[in-house]
Amino acid sequence: MRDLNSEDGLVVDARGMACPMPIAMLARALRPLAPGARVRLLATDAAVVPDLQAWSAATGHLLRGVAPREGVWIALIEKRRV
Repeated sequence: MRDLNSEDGLVVDARGMACPMPIAMLARALRPLAPGARVRLLATDAAVVPDLQAWSAATGHLLRGVAPREGVWIALIEKRRV
C-alpha cells in the first residue's frame, strides 16, 4: 500500500462528494491519460469502495489499492488499455 501514500501523479479530490461524483471525476481525469498512468482518488463517501471495485471491473482499469486514512478513502487506480 506504499503507493497510496505517494504524492506523485494526478490526484482527484472528491472529498465531500457523494456517489456518483467521485467515480465520474475519476473517469474524466483518466480519459486523456496514457495506459499505465496512475491517479489517486481522495473521497470521504465510504460507498466509494464498492463503487470503485464495480467500476474497475466494468471498465478494465486496475484498482491497485484503497485504504482509509484520517477519514478519507485513498485509492490508487491505474489506467489500462480499454
